Amino acid sequence: MNSNCIGGVLHLRLLLFSTSHRILAAHPKISASRRLSTATMGSRSQLPSPPLAEKVKHEMELFGDVRVDNYYWLRDDSRKNPKVISYLQQENAYTEAMMSGTKKFEDEIYAEIRGRIKEDDISAPLRKGPYYYYSRTLEGKEYVQYCRRPIPNRDAPSSVHDTMPTGPDAPPEHVILDENVKAQEHGFYRIGAFKVSPNHKMVAYAEDTKGDEIYTVYVIDAETQAPIGKPLVGVTSNLEWAGNDALVYITMDEILRPDKAWLHKLGADQSNDSCLYHEKDDMFSLGLEASESEKFLFIASESKITRFVFYLEVSKLEEGLKVLTPRIIGIDTSVSHRGNHFFIQRRSDEFFNSELLACPVDNTSATTVLIPHRASVKIQYIKLFSDHLAVSEREEGLPKITVYHLPEVEEPLINLEGGKSVQFIDPVYSVDLSVSQFSSTILRFSYSSLRMPNSVYDYDMNTGESVLKKIETVLGGFDASNYVTKRKWATASDGTEIPISIVYQKNLVKLDGSDPMLLYGYGSYEICIDPDFEASRLSLLDRGFIFAIAHIRGGGEMGRQWYENGKFLKKKNTFTDFISCAEYLIEQKYCSKEKLCIEGRSAGGLLIGAVLNMRPDLWKAAVAGVPFVDVLTTMLDPTIPLTTSEWEEWGDPRKEEFYFYMKSYSPVDNVKAQNYPDILVTAGLHGKSACYVLRTCKVCS
Repeated sequence: MNSNCIGGVLHLRLLLFSTSHRILAAHPKISASRRLSTATMGSRSQLPSPPLAEKVKHEMELFGDVRVDNYYWLRDDSRKNPKVISYLQQENAYTEAMMSGTKKFEDEIYAEIRGRIKEDDISAPLRKGPYYYYSRTLEGKEYVQYCRRPIPNRDAPSSVHDTMPTGPDAPPEHVILDENVKAQEHGFYRIGAFKVSPNHKMVAYAEDTKGDEIYTVYVIDAETQAPIGKPLVGVTSNLEWAGNDALVYITMDEILRPDKAWLHKLGADQSNDSCLYHEKDDMFSLGLEASESEKFLFIASESKITRFVFYLEVSKLEEGLKVLTPRIIGIDTSVSHRGNHFFIQRRSDEFFNSELLACPVDNTSATTVLIPHRASVKIQYIKLFSDHLAVSEREEGLPKITVYHLPEVEEPLINLEGGKSVQFIDPVYSVDLSVSQFSSTILRFSYSSLRMPNSVYDYDMNTGESVLKKIETVLGGFDASNYVTKRKWATASDGTEIPISIVYQKNLVKLDGSDPMLLYGYGSYEICIDPDFEASRLSLLDRGFIFAIAHIRGGGEMGRQWYENGKFLKKKNTFTDFISCAEYLIEQKYCSKEKLCIEGRSAGGLLIGAVLNMRPDLWKAAVAGVPFVDVLTTMLDPTIPLTTSEWEEWGDPRKEEFYFYMKSYSPVDNVKAQNYPDILVTAGLHGKSACYVLRTCKVCS
């Protein structure tokens, strides 16, 4: 079953029926229903009895404070405890029994959502070297094929008007790898990386067959698919080619922290690989990326507030790693390369929205400011080309792209002038820079909005011309002009203006307070929840729902300070911002309390748990996906994956100030006897979020 279809059916069953005093829930993975309304499902005596988890007293004491957790036994790191599995199976059976009367509706929604998907499709071909590369989906198949086709006139300069030839006279298509074939042998299958060698003769791909994000890397001949050497086992999906004869990859420690970078020579046994760097500080994790020029690899060690970078010159692998930006607590750097210069994006407390520097490759301490820090504009990341620089930025809560022409490689880099901004059509939207060819003048980006399907554009950085290369096909008579998108602002309790993105079907919504609404929120890790398109959401909109995103503090939508003001001892701003957004939407008659549903996942599930405790009267229904609701207990346990690095996000509760602040909002620690709305909690047994999952399930009892 397609995952987008599953998610769409899940939410529709909950949201559509909760407005009629019903809650609907079904999911093929572990799920738990916390509380089900019964107004339209008969008397309570006719309903199946919910499973009751056994209470086993477990006391935890710190700073003279004693907490009792009767369900601590539901933690199962092995994922094999028969008692825990049995209880979860009972929860699933209970959910299915409660939902048995809605199966027909579920099937209708599933068919509706799947009916919008064009199953036989290809991605926008990307010109790279002598080939067009693209992926293909086939009707009736769940996975993709990775393909390429030779460029007929490979010496001609690239253009935004280039079109990959097809048909009987075109160069033949070659399927490099077919996930559908690979997945036949496994219950779960995912390719986390697919990397073509610089000479286009080989492919390295990372394969996960369990869902635990621990990968095996295979190298194959791109033409024959013949294996090259033995696979690399127990690695992450973070790998890069170091020339045509070597790979660099990352492995994790016992708590799933990426901690070691390795150099692998093709044909050598993995046991003989050389460790380039071992990060022993468990507050830091390793990252890896290649320069657009393919001449350098960058290995970064980062915590939540600090990032420093080493470089590895591909033509001089024997020289090993060299320091590019030093380790300075509070300084965050990202780097790129072009010609005889490194480009360095640097963030600090003083320059919180980042500045862009350049330094000579042979003198990395001689930096020049190319783009100075601006308090109102955040530099997100950059893409370098042989003659241009593209900068992804954020201003007033919206992403933007600014393009600069660079001087000749041999000329000095002093400053940048005359940047051109790419123009977009919707009041709220999402845009991302895509993989592009370094030697080209063509920038590729993807664009979507709450009403516009994902669209791929090629942008000529010399002329400013944009050409649409691919738009996601939405079947079933979809017409973007039927939908309205808006940007509104709610006033938080401290006077801060909080942006809200809104979409609805203009022919159905009355805007008199009687319309149902789904309000989504996240608000952590400086992550931006930009308003993009989801075809499954149409099944809500076409039934008169309004969909809104609250861009609350703790996220990154309004720049670095937006994030800083929603973490540590300011975390409650995330929750009160969300409540303020809900109150504003009710005041403006977008909905009413009786028609307001909310949703959040993971850290967004923490948001949902917190606001349910704070204002249970404000919502009709809530969806919490893999919710991080046991904050205090989790953050006190450094053996759980991710915990140590998370202390710079949530705070370290081993310190008294953070302990009591965290306890004051931790959802599990603040559940009390009050009238909660209908709540659906979903979770899974595996994955990095699974460390929170079994802690979540106990809340349901």
